[in-house]
Amino acid sequence: MKTKLDKKVTLIGAGPGDPDLITVKGVKALQKAKVILYDALISRELLKYAPTAKKIFVGKRKGLHSFSQDEINELIVKSAFEYGNAVRLKGGDPFIFGRGSEEIEYIESFGISTEVISGISSSMAVPASQGISLTKRGVSESFWVITGTTSERKLSNDVFLAAQSTATVVILMGMSKLSEIVAIFKKFNKNEVPTAIIQNGTTKNEKLGFGTISTIEEVVVQKNLSSPAVIVIGEVVKESIKLRAFYESLNLVENQY
Repeated sequence: MKTKLDKKVTLIGAGPGDPDLITVKGVKALQKAKVILYDALISRELLKYAPTAKKIFVGKRKGLHSFSQDEINELIVKSAFEYGNAVRLKGGDPFIFGRGSEEIEYIESFGISTEVISGISSSMAVPASQGISLTKRGVSESFWVITGTTSERKLSNDVFLAAQSTATVVILMGMSKLSEIVAIFKKFNKNEVPTAIIQNGTTKNEKLGFGTISTIEEVVVQKNLSSPAVIVIGEVVKESIKLRAFYESLNLVENQY
């Protein structure tokens, strides 16, 4: 019979999608797991690191929830009591819009020890994969990372504040609110601000769309873009070497070469 000390849950950030972007520490923890509860957005290739562990899918996508968050919390605790060494595998980083802290609080309330292994957040890694530097000297001194949809299913009020700044704005889970986002930026005369949408970033199914605030909705239709996607708004988008020629064609950047 397992003692209290035998029970442990490790929250692992799986990274933005590319299975090679999980940390070495995360892989080592997977290899020791007895049971893995994994999300929809993680690469299934990661499960190969734990061939004998029990795998439980608890993924949530828009409109398709296998389990509620309360049910997931209960299942994590049940798995820890039953198997001892449990892993909760979450996309991106578990503490950036991943509800990781909520899960930790619930698990520890049962006297189960926990560990968090950070993951590479899609908010930074996905733009970087397209050469978009969220900060750049002389262009952007800071960046915002905002959820597009709050727990009340509304657009975050922080978008209003971000639209008034010169910072780069990264919006996660915002595709269903794109029209509202565009309207806010237009309200603050940001029509020509470069904008990128990257769907399934860093994976083989990646799809891209680039434009400005005034054109990005049309681009989404043309490219058939949808969730999950990262929205990047700001002058740094046109600074990307990969995207420079596109924005030069829009006369939004001077060709210095």
